[in-house]
Amino acid sequence: MAQEFTINSSAIESKINSLLPSQGGFGAGVDFSASTMVIPIVDLTETAEGGDARQDLQSALSFTSSTVHFIQNATNTVIINTTGYYRVFGRASTAGSGSCSFNLFDGTTSKQIIAYGAQGGTEEQTVLYDFIVFLQAGESLRGTTNSTSGRLAGVTRQLADITGTLVNP
Repeated sequence: MAQEFTINSSAIESKINSLLPSQGGFGAGVDFSASTMVIPIVDLTETAEGGDARQDLQSALSFTSSTVHFIQNATNTVIINTTGYYRVFGRASTAGSGSCSFNLFDGTTSKQIIAYGAQGGTEEQTVLYDFIVFLQAGESLRGTTNSTSGRLAGVTRQLADITGTLVNP
């Protein structure tokens, strides 16, 4: 059973009046009380979530948080090999029989996740890409092109660590 206590303290009253001026000082003759009952308080503000920046601002690019990658005529070039969530975006271009692809590699097996190929001819064909990838320990994101006509040009930006905690730029 909870117990109630009356608190008569001018110091506490002054502090509440200075911190909460909209409460009007509770008026004269009103006592403060305390209780032995535990009342949980849940903070639902963005500050309670661990950051006060909006999520879209936390995914902004910056000089130090962005890595630029250019891959041409290469097989299985490592783009990212650190755990976490990453945004990967840029431009894939191919011509003739050229192709470009992204694959996830776990140290043993490679799994193609996105592929771009030319439709033939000599004209360069360009496709924009933008995706988010999650890498666990021992995994990597790799880029592959099969000829000089296949190119991957892009940027990576870590959005969150492996536990999902957002990473500011």
